[in-house]
Amino acid sequence: MLVTKLTVKIHRGLQARNTALFVDKASSFTSDVILTKSGISSDGKKIMRVMDLNIKDGDEIMLMVNGCDEHVTFKALKSFLMNQL
Repeated sequence: MLVTKLTVKIHRGLQARNTALFVDKASSFTSDVILTKSGISSDGKKIMRVMDLNIKDGDEIMLMVNGCDEHVTFKALKSFLMNQL
């Protein structure tokens, strides 16, 4: 399992379009993806669960990835959240 705390650097955070892109990217991998904000965790592959976290630009979150392709998944999702695409 790979875990990191990071500050989201996406203009407008994970709102509508960005959430859909994140979930699509997370769903393309087999590893489990969990996002946590303010002690509330959500499945990173379920669009409504991610939207419920209301993640904005500058928010500190925790990204957890676990599975057979966790290193690739972790790198791709962390880059997305840090707007380093």
